[in-house]
Amino acid sequence: MKASELRSKSVAELKEELKALLRAQFSLRMQLATQQTNKTQDLRKVRRDIARVQTVMQQLKTNQSTN
Repeated sequence: MKASELRSKSVAELKEELKALLRAQFSLRMQLATQQTNKTQDLRKVRRDIARVQTVMQQLKTNQSTN
């Protein structure tokens, strides 16, 4: 997911996206712990997507407080 796609979403949509990504991260961590998957790169992608969503949310918060 690209940051430009995230910037076009509302805060509520970003929160829902973050919830979904956190669930996916938990699921992947459990799969890795129980050795049901070997796709460690998926966990890395999800972590980075979470960081992107949180960054965009923080930028929106900062922009609202300065305006």
